[in-house]
Amino acid sequence: QVQLVESGGGLVQPGGSLRLSCAASISIFSLYAWGWYRQAPGKQRELVAGISRGGNTNYGDSVKGRFTISRDNAKKTVYLQMNSLKPEDAAVYYCNNYPTPFPSWGPGTQVAASS
Repeated sequence: QVQLVESGGGLVQPGGSLRLSCAASISIFSLYAWGWYRQAPGKQRELVAGISRGGNTNYGDSVKGRFTISRDNAKKTVYLQMNSLKPEDAAVYYCNNYPTPFPSWGPGTQVAASS
């Protein structure tokens, strides 16, 4: 069973940046596509960004041009660089398989942008 641990969240001022990390304990990390998802209070979980096995990326419309997803297969880690953060980006961020998440989710990491 895969274990996912997200980190790097926090509170920043609007316009600030954060870099999220997700460590995956899975035997062959490189064979999977990975995604970052987020869930704000009272809303459904949504896809933020995805990265294929070959490194092709896909972004939600609301984060295009501001967020960048990347992966390090040797470290079994997925990253999300978030720039120009907006108050509406506030949510708990999770990583998981993309585009079909595994049933098991990590604890997530909280992100907020507020002055």
